[in-house]
Amino acid sequence: MDLDMAQHDFLPNIRWTFHCILCKEDTVCAEVRLDKGFQRDMQTLQINCGFCEWVGHLKNYQDHLEKLHQQYRCSCCTEVYNSLVLLEEHNDKFCPKKLVNCILQSYGCKEQILRSDLKEHYRTEEHQRSVLFCMNQLKEQYQTSSSIDTDMKMEISNMYSQTTTTSSSETNMDEYKSELELYSKMINPLADGIHELNNEVIRLNNDALQQSESVTAITKALPTMKTSIEESNNVLSAMNINLMVLQQKILSLRYQLEDQQVISYDGTLIWKISQFREKMDDAKSERQTSIYSPPFRSSPTGYQMRARLYLHGDGNARRTHMSVFFVLMRGPHDCILHFPFNYKVTFCLYDQTSNKKHIIDSFRPDIKSNSFQRPRSDMNIASGIPKFVPLDMIDKPDSSYVKDDTMFIKVMVDFENMAKAILPYISLLNPGLPAHIQQKMIRQEIERKAQKV
Repeated sequence: MDLDMAQHDFLPNIRWTFHCILCKEDTVCAEVRLDKGFQRDMQTLQINCGFCEWVGHLKNYQDHLEKLHQQYRCSCCTEVYNSLVLLEEHNDKFCPKKLVNCILQSYGCKEQILRSDLKEHYRTEEHQRSVLFCMNQLKEQYQTSSSIDTDMKMEISNMYSQTTTTSSSETNMDEYKSELELYSKMINPLADGIHELNNEVIRLNNDALQQSESVTAITKALPTMKTSIEESNNVLSAMNINLMVLQQKILSLRYQLEDQQVISYDGTLIWKISQFREKMDDAKSERQTSIYSPPFRSSPTGYQMRARLYLHGDGNARRTHMSVFFVLMRGPHDCILHFPFNYKVTFCLYDQTSNKKHIIDSFRPDIKSNSFQRPRSDMNIASGIPKFVPLDMIDKPDSSYVKDDTMFIKVMVDFENMAKAILPYISLLNPGLPAHIQQKMIRQEIERKAQKV
């Protein structure tokens, strides 16, 4: 078992132990003692050298390596060699991480680069300027040379000339051969770099030609495309205008259809408000602060009316109460009806549990208000009860007045001037009964209460 002494130092209160594989007992680390006899035996162990035929004790092997097998490590790439000759050859010719001078250093290319990056260096702008300078220098040397004739210059420029019979010519030729060999060594890498640059220039020229042809084709097509886009934009603009007009017409037709779909002719409306949570969110964010009920009438030829509900409150009641209002609408028989409208209006919010704790409130119209005069437009100004129901009674998940995301509100117009005490009885009547049965039951309840008095 190995013991991490650093960890042992950080945790001094822990008693680290060793488990012996022979006796199967655990021993506290502090009680373990090293076997010095074993250490002495290891030092006298006889071994063979891996680099030569030396044989000796382990304790002498390190000295043997340092004296006879010293390792040489490259300071640039950390390669290891067993001899100095191999290390120097590596540094002079092969080490890719060594900084070397450009072969055109004497012609202005002073930059030092890694040996592995020489090819990339040959493509740089600084190196190309040095190439041009070098070529110009060589050209001047050939042109100013007076010791050889024109034919000799032609032969030198073709890399190597034939020797002449005169000794003086042979001497001059040897000198120029030496110079040409030197220049050849300098120019060969340059030629490789220039060849790669030429290939790159050809490729770039081809790409530029293709791009130029593409630009020319696009330029020629631009006027046609511009005209087509303008025509398409004009068509889309006209279509958008037509679409907006159609949407307005559809909305108007929908409102007209809703207004014509009168669902009650006895002055009573049971309004089902579905998707309550969505409508409440719209009211809170003021996307749609109020909603209208379907129209209903007092009779087939009577007053046309509807309710308007502010789920998140209106005016001073905003954010505290739900507000409900009565709206008198323009009807087809208004010219023969009596105005101002002066009949009491009652609202009932249904408790949808078995408790039947309905919320009931009513108001009597102010006959001086324009809200209850004969309508001159589609609808009069709404009037009613701003603080109908506190929001904390309905805007909660377990509200008994909202079930399955639905709320029910009953609107009743009292044409018989019934007493306020009869309203709870009316709200408890089964809405599924026919209207004439409900009216009969209401009259019986009124008579019963009158007899008690």
